[in-house]
Amino acid sequence: MIKSGITVRWLLTTILVIALILTCISAAIVLMLKDYYYETVENKLQSLGQSGVVADYFSSYLGSSNDAFSARAREYIANFQDINVAELWVINKDGEIIVTSTGFISEEEAYPDYFDALESVSGRSFWQGEMSSGEKVMALSVLLPKTNGNSNGAVRYIISLEAIDLQIVRIIIVVSFVCIFALLLVVLSGLFFIRSIVVPVKKLTSVARSIAEGNYSQKIEVNSRYDDELVELAESINYMTDEIDKSDKIKNDFVSTVSHELRTPLTAIKGWTETLLCINESQDETINNGLRVIQNETERLYSLVEDLLDFSRMQSGRMTLHLQKIDIIAELDDAVYVLRDRATREGKEIFYSSPDYPAPVNADPDRIKQVFVNVIDNAIKYTPTGGRISIVAMIGSNEIKIRVADTGCGISPEDLPRVKEKFYKANLSAKGSGIGLAVCDEIITLHKGSLDIASVLGEGTEVSITIPTLPVNLSERKDS
Repeated sequence: MIKSGITVRWLLTTILVIALILTCISAAIVLMLKDYYYETVENKLQSLGQSGVVADYFSSYLGSSNDAFSARAREYIANFQDINVAELWVINKDGEIIVTSTGFISEEEAYPDYFDALESVSGRSFWQGEMSSGEKVMALSVLLPKTNGNSNGAVRYIISLEAIDLQIVRIIIVVSFVCIFALLLVVLSGLFFIRSIVVPVKKLTSVARSIAEGNYSQKIEVNSRYDDELVELAESINYMTDEIDKSDKIKNDFVSTVSHELRTPLTAIKGWTETLLCINESQDETINNGLRVIQNETERLYSLVEDLLDFSRMQSGRMTLHLQKIDIIAELDDAVYVLRDRATREGKEIFYSSPDYPAPVNADPDRIKQVFVNVIDNAIKYTPTGGRISIVAMIGSNEIKIRVADTGCGISPEDLPRVKEKFYKANLSAKGSGIGLAVCDEIITLHKGSLDIASVLGEGTEVSITIPTLPVNLSERKDS
């Protein structure tokens, strides 16, 4: 699954919405059932406490002695048919509980519905709450008919809500399990569907990145069982890759052909320029200056053509190395020697430090020297007059590390990760094709080494080249 991608967004939106809807529906169902059950209890109390029936039963005993009224009350309770459904109390005219269907009378028990009924026009009042025992009940007090405006007592019907509340809890549990099960089904089916989208998208992303890195041979496997938009997208990307690959091959062939064609006339121009300089050395200075300009520009064009050829070989995988055992320090010495005079002419100082003993490596001497010349040339190019280029070689136990640091303009943090990309130039005003570092990085990689660049904008740049060395006897180093 894609982290923080389609799956997460789906879970945070669809699942949360579905969970919210299920919660609302469940709550609505539970509330409706609770209202239904409580209303059923209320209706039952209404049917038990029909005023006419109660009044007729006690009519002959209204205003009689307490003993006669109590006897009639016990008779009423004894004939009460819903004794298993409701509890029955009889209250005398003084508001005292004189008899109950349970036979138990608590002096601490409150019955606010009775007092509300006294104030009510209908002589009836409902109450819902907890008894002194903590039991949740619903009660109805029905006043007996008054005589001369005085109360003659009341009958109170009580139905426990404990069983109903327990049933509601069971319903909540069942509904919750049903909702969770439904949500799990939605999640599993949704994840299966999302996976059928995410996995192909991940493959498409991987192939797209590979194409962006220049691997045009990468193809997306198309599932023939489906014929949907993802299949169309995969086929379109495969087609695009084929077309890019064809165009890239045409471009590489064109670059290679043009570079080869340019090399021959440039070699002739360079050779004849040097010849004319020798012939015309003591004559017109203006002609000599012009010939030197031609010579310098020809060398620059020749270097550019060589870079293009190397780029063409690198792109087509035809860059080969002629490996042999060489002293890499000697190659570095030659590169520094070639470029030191140029740096001096431009008013830049080169500090060079290397071991006094050889460092044998298995390498292509021409390619290694090409890397050194290119890196040092860049350091000179981007260092202002009066600046300093430091070249230090350090030999380790199984590798050599060469650091070329300058005090030039440096590279911005935004450009630094891309400076080794083909044709990328951090400084567009500087001369060059933008291929050199990409070719150098490829050459060092082919030598199983690494080329790393560190830079601070406005302070300078350091290029570190690391190449594995061959085993050497320490006594040979001491002798050298």
